[in-house]
Amino acid sequence: SSPTLLMRVVASAYSVAEKAARIVRNIMATGDLGIVEKSGANDLQTKADRLVQMSICASLARKFPKVTIIGEEELPPHDVAEELIEDGHYEEILKKPCPPQYTGIKEEELVIWVDPLDGTKEYTEGLLDHVTVLIGIAYGGKAIAGVINQPYYNYEVLNLLNCLRALRDLKVTIWGVLGMGAFGFELTEAPAGKHIIVTTRSHSSALVNDCITALNPDTVIRVGGAGNKVIQLIEGKASAYVYASPGCKKWDTCAPEAILHAVGGKITDIHGNSFQYNKEVKHMNSAGVLATLRNYDYYASRIPNTVKQALVP
Repeated sequence: SSPTLLMRVVASAYSVAEKAARIVRNIMATGDLGIVEKSGANDLQTKADRLVQMSICASLARKFPKVTIIGEEELPPHDVAEELIEDGHYEEILKKPCPPQYTGIKEEELVIWVDPLDGTKEYTEGLLDHVTVLIGIAYGGKAIAGVINQPYYNYEVLNLLNCLRALRDLKVTIWGVLGMGAFGFELTEAPAGKHIIVTTRSHSSALVNDCITALNPDTVIRVGGAGNKVIQLIEGKASAYVYASPGCKKWDTCAPEAILHAVGGKITDIHGNSFQYNKEVKHMNSAGVLATLRNYDYYASRIPNTVKQALVP
């Protein structure tokens, strides 16, 4: 039998994300990032953000014209160059059976949330291992599938070793579907009994820090990108991702949520509310983010009321 719509969308998104990674690396290699400030010095857009969004959205829209696609960047409508279009798909995904609850999905019922370059500020500062490309797929308001590409996987380690040849081949693509699992990485749990919090690097505030202090962490890791923070959870480098601030958007959390939920983790706002991903929803996750691979209740129960009162869903 032919592959279901969902598996075809995920297989295409995988190839599209791989192309996106090539665009991200090619632009970095030219040295001309084309940086524009959006709302301020911590809210940047680069040529990579623009070209990758065009590539992802146009490639998926050509194959799946009735799917709603929402990207981070507000770009004027214009024709997309053919060299930006990716029409391939990852065969391995098509070989896997679709979870039965998703076999009857129609194109117009899907919403795809795209963050072309999650961790833009870090990209401009050369912290390349923080950067991800995020393609999240939602149905019925829920994140059900996702693709995360790390264009510079293990960049820091390889850079220290000066393995320049290896740098060409260090991208990695993670994908997952709810009810099936997630692939492309080795699921690892954080050390038992340790409270390692991963949080924002460039959007800190008194509220963010008060919330983290209340959790009495052993270690705090400050990195860029929501995709990168969820990867820290599934690779066992952190036990909780805590962000007590309204900065995060739906395109930041949709793909990571699908992958985290596919391996038994949990992500909500600071109040414990699920995120909604239907096409009419507001883009801002205004009540912050709390995510864990395990022990969600431990962290949720320790969020101070003062923090909850300050963050209105």
